[in-house]
Amino acid sequence: MEFSAKIIAQYLNGQVEGDENVTVSSVSKIESGKKGTLTFLSNLKYTQYIYDTEASIVLVNKDFKPEKPVKPTLIRVDNAYECLARLLQLYQQSIPQPQGIEQPSYVSQGVEIPQDIYLGAFSYIGKGVKLGKNVKIYPQCYIGDNVEIGDNVMLYSGVKIYQGCVLGNNIIVHAGTVIGSDGFGFAPQADGAYYKIPQIGNVIIEDNVELGANVTIDRSTMGSTIIHKGVKLDNLCHVAHNCEIGENTVMAAQCGLAGSTVIGKNTMAGGQCGFAGHMTLPDNCKFGGKTGVSHKLKDTGVYIGYPAVPQMQFFKSHISLKKLPDMEKELQNLQNEIEELKKHK
Repeated sequence: MEFSAKIIAQYLNGQVEGDENVTVSSVSKIESGKKGTLTFLSNLKYTQYIYDTEASIVLVNKDFKPEKPVKPTLIRVDNAYECLARLLQLYQQSIPQPQGIEQPSYVSQGVEIPQDIYLGAFSYIGKGVKLGKNVKIYPQCYIGDNVEIGDNVMLYSGVKIYQGCVLGNNIIVHAGTVIGSDGFGFAPQADGAYYKIPQIGNVIIEDNVELGANVTIDRSTMGSTIIHKGVKLDNLCHVAHNCEIGENTVMAAQCGLAGSTVIGKNTMAGGQCGFAGHMTLPDNCKFGGKTGVSHKLKDTGVYIGYPAVPQMQFFKSHISLKKLPDMEKELQNLQNEIEELKKHK
């Protein structure tokens, strides 16, 4: 499908600058834009590309001021990145969605299957499962006994949801993710062996959550491991038993939470951050990539390093670290001078 700059601007409540009749049928990156595509500029470090891009339409923020003429038609909007997301969502919604029940698949007796469901081949639905409207379960998924799934949930291939877990509405779970596997609970014995502690709780995932590929969320020992509404977890994140992640928190790939950790609301964590167990962290914190949080933090802020320290403290320490070789030489010279002075006493 093709859309003109005029139609796109009307949809986004934007302003056209250039040919309002120019049309696009796809999107592209600004540095490799092609004729007939739409791109965007929100990060000013990419500004140089707007003067050379072959893209037909570029979304820009309303306050963007070009330093020289640009060839594409511009659509000025309040937030170019957010508007691109809206357009991509519109495009995705236009793609035909799978429907119906493919065979072979297994549905336990007594489970009510909504008319608008998609159930992919080789999937399994256990006893007592409750399914909401517009649920899409792609091939090779496993839904354990007494699982509850709300409306507009999408489970991609190979997702496993263990018994008793609860998923809310508007949730996306990507391929290979496991929800509700046993928490890592073992009691040491006198002979050095470990006795497995049964994990009898569950996992609760609230509305509007998205889980990346191969995420693992352990069921609680007792009670629930809880992922609150609006949380986004990237690929390969791990959430241990009895953890709680506050609403609208985002975590990049390979973050890990040890047991019984509570993450505050609106937290942002870069890739490979690690959180020790049995901590409660404040709301609105930000953690740089590979930050290791080994102790409770009292204040909201930006933290980096291991152990996690405030950003400015980390930068000061890093500057001092760079000076260590020179400081070592100076110290050695001072020691040599002291030894020489001792000889002449």
